[in-house]
Amino acid sequence: MLKKALILLSVFSLLYIIPAKAEFVDVVAKIKPSVVGIGIHTPTSRPQNILRGSGFVIGDGHYVITNAHVLPTELDESLLQKMAVFIGSGKDAKVKQAEIIATSDLYDLAILKLSGSPLPAMSLADKKIRPDGSYIAFTGFPIGGVLGLYPVTHRGIIASTTPTVIPAQTAGQISLKMLIRMRNPYSVYQLDATAYPGNSGSAMYDMKTGKVLGVINKVFVQSTKEAVISNPSGITYAIPVKYLHKILKENNIKL
Repeated sequence: MLKKALILLSVFSLLYIIPAKAEFVDVVAKIKPSVVGIGIHTPTSRPQNILRGSGFVIGDGHYVITNAHVLPTELDESLLQKMAVFIGSGKDAKVKQAEIIATSDLYDLAILKLSGSPLPAMSLADKKIRPDGSYIAFTGFPIGGVLGLYPVTHRGIIASTTPTVIPAQTAGQISLKMLIRMRNPYSVYQLDATAYPGNSGSAMYDMKTGKVLGVINKVFVQSTKEAVISNPSGITYAIPVKYLHKILKENNIKL
């Protein structure tokens, strides 16, 4: 009797796990066309394309979200350099031009607008902060300059929701960036999944619904929260989507 019960339990467990895996496979397949690379296109040089980070498409298929620090700070007009959004993957990747619609230094977010035909878009979740233990994933281009334009998916959980700034132990450890954050503190997600350079700007999304819960931030948040650490940790952070909603509203962008 016990053996029969264990067999039935194993069968039910398999039936539960297999649909869950299949569901996530479908979510990733749906999301990948909305994932883009952000960088610089130089038609007169080799390589022509330099990838600086990741982004994702929302709204009517013309708006792209990324981190503000991912945007190129200087472009060489003599080389015909332009900020570019890379769509597709691998050898089929194409270059699209985009203009900067809005940026936020506080939240390190940027909104771009694509020219040409629209792309498949992701949906934003509501403004509610998700609880610790929520299953999440993100898809982007880790170490894109080396690994190429091939979308990579990582998964994990929201490990904690923490303030952007941890008070320094001494006055000498306080930087200008930390002072600005102390005046305007806000919460960020701490994740147990590891992001890499190139993942900045990736959408962090719900594993079941595919809705965007936040924006991966590997550099900006870490440099503030871990300013007193000589060797930065492997912790990954994400800006909650509630702050993206705020920037969209401030710039009268309706999705």
